[in-house]
Amino acid sequence: MDQQNNQRLRDYARYSSLAFQMLAIILLAIFGGIRLDKWLAWKFPLFTVIGALAGVGMSIYFAVKDLIKK
Repeated sequence: MDQQNNQRLRDYARYSSLAFQMLAIILLAIFGGIRLDKWLAWKFPLFTVIGALAGVGMSIYFAVKDLIKK
């Protein structure tokens, strides 16, 4: 019983850290896009959109890579 609880705790820690990693990747990509759009002073936030899509793609890639590694 105790070993089962330890495994559940390890799984919880693993998946919650994965969620924070995904969030950090997405936010950094969006922040970089916002900074680049402000620097270029474009009317349409092209790099923010690209950063958001790239951040989601990269976070999914790293999540799948980490889940397969198990």
